[in-house]
Parts: sequence; C-alpha cells; structure tokens
Amino acid sequence: MSSEYAKQLGAKLRAIRTQQGLSLHGVEEKSQGRWKAVVVGSYERGDRAVTVQRLAELADFYGVPVQELLPGTTPGGAAEPPPKLVLDLERLASVPAEKAGPLQRYAATIQSQRGDYNGKVLSIRQDDLRTLAVIYDQSPSVLTEQLISWGVLDADARRAVASHEES
Repeated sequence: MSSEYAKQLGAKLRAIRTQQGLSLHGVEEKSQGRWKAVVVGSYERGDRAVTVQRLAELADFYGVPVQELLPGTTPGGAAEPPPKLVLDLERLASVPAEKAGPLQRYAATIQSQRGDYNGKVLSIRQDDLRTLAVIYDQSPSVLTEQLISWGVLDADARRAVASHEES
C-alpha cells in the first residue's frame, strides 16, 4: 500500500470516527478493548498498514460499508466530504407522532443497533434516507425538504442528497 493511499485511507477512517463523535479512546472503550486507540490512530495517520480483514471488521464496528472507508477516485483524493445527514432527535421529539412516528421508530432502531443513546443527534446514511423515503412514499429529495421544514435536518442535507442523486 503506497504511503499516499494509506494517508487517504486514514483520513477516511478518521472522518467516519469523528462523524460518530468518537475519540480514539472512545473507540477503545466502545469496542471493549478490541480496537486499541494506538492501533486505530496509526491506521488513521497512515503509519500502519491495515489488512483487508481488519478493514472489514473496522467498517462493521463503525456500521458503514467497507467502500465508505476506501479513498475515492477524485483528483488527489482530497474531495470535500459530503455534508452529513444528522437528525436532530430533540426536534424530532417535538414533531407530532402522526407525522414523525415512522421516523421516530426508525431512529430508535438505529440507536438500538449502534448502542448510541445520546438522545441529541443521530447520523444516518443515504441508504437510511432512501429507506425512509419508501416508508413515507416520497422521493429522497422531497423527504429531505419535509425533514428540513420540521427542523429535524439541517439545510446542508440538501447538498448531501443532491450530490448523491447525481452519482
């Protein structure tokens, strides 16, 4: 693995970890010592090569597809990360259940699967948004506008959905 590729892979690993609000020490704690902070940090700096098996296990730990961790094909690999889709769970709680019930149940399921009960925000993936769009019988872009109007998604989510629909 070239050192440039290792650094790009490390940047992706760091981005995923920080999106999930985890410090290196937090990864070690959440994994009950399976992922040592020093090892994950060396992967993120590109100082240590990660095997395909370990990368797949790390992707599973973070709850993301392996391809999310692999450097992109953009020139120089320095693509700006797409805006995150972050649900404001506090705002979601104030939306009437007849409107937001399916979203509230879906978010609770994701929290349960991740063991993530901070109760303030929840990052979701494009696939989650597409699934929710099916549940709400709307396109992802229409659902995004609805969630923005409820105050559950930040307006930056428009860019994330638009950039994903183009690809």
